[in-house]
Amino acid sequence: MKPFIVMPTYNEKENLERIVREILALDLGISMLVVDDGSPDGTGDIADRLASELDGQVFVEHREGKQGLGTAYRHGFKVALGMGADCVFEMDADFSHNPEYLPGFLEAIEKHDVVIGSRYVPGGGTENWGPLRKVISRGGSLYARLFTGLKVKDATSGFRCYRRNVLEAIDFSRISASGYSFQVEMAYVCTIMGFDVFELPIVFVDRVEGTSKMSKSIVFEAMGLVAGLRRKYRDLNRNQKL
Repeated sequence: MKPFIVMPTYNEKENLERIVREILALDLGISMLVVDDGSPDGTGDIADRLASELDGQVFVEHREGKQGLGTAYRHGFKVALGMGADCVFEMDADFSHNPEYLPGFLEAIEKHDVVIGSRYVPGGGTENWGPLRKVISRGGSLYARLFTGLKVKDATSGFRCYRRNVLEAIDFSRISASGYSFQVEMAYVCTIMGFDVFELPIVFVDRVEGTSKMSKSIVFEAMGLVAGLRRKYRDLNRNQKL
């Protein structure tokens, strides 16, 4: 298996080098693709240095300006598949997604089409979150399930892995979400298409370095998009390609 991690970055200079080195130290045969949106703090320069030093293990795509998480993943998926990836991870650079879970992901993706790191299945959870953050996160997942009928308990999780055939089956020109709602839209489409989606328990730890990219506009985008998912994909039947 040839796994790739697609890691979008924007102002992650405190975290990027450390997480890249920790992931590669696990010696799992994983390649990393950093998609940097013109970080003004120099994150892109750090990524370039790592790619030069760790040739063949780390690759970098530079984009002009902050274009959104969803567009970064769509771009990264295309590049990773073009490099021959058999499975592709989504993973944050800020250590909220602990590299220690990667072996479990690789084992699970051998049996399932999509593996989602879930905070809301037995064994999962969060650390260093205040009451408001917990309410917003759990409320977002509940909102998604109510409006879409999804059985996935953590539809907003951004730590996940897709088999190659899943990403090849999706027409990404129809995936419109640019922010964190991208995760819900992808979970919904994968489920409707009949792919086997498995939730792997993880503990999500709030970032220590850097600042969160969450904003009110991202939350409002997610609410509007999720409410319209059933209507948007009403032509899509189970086990049917987009």
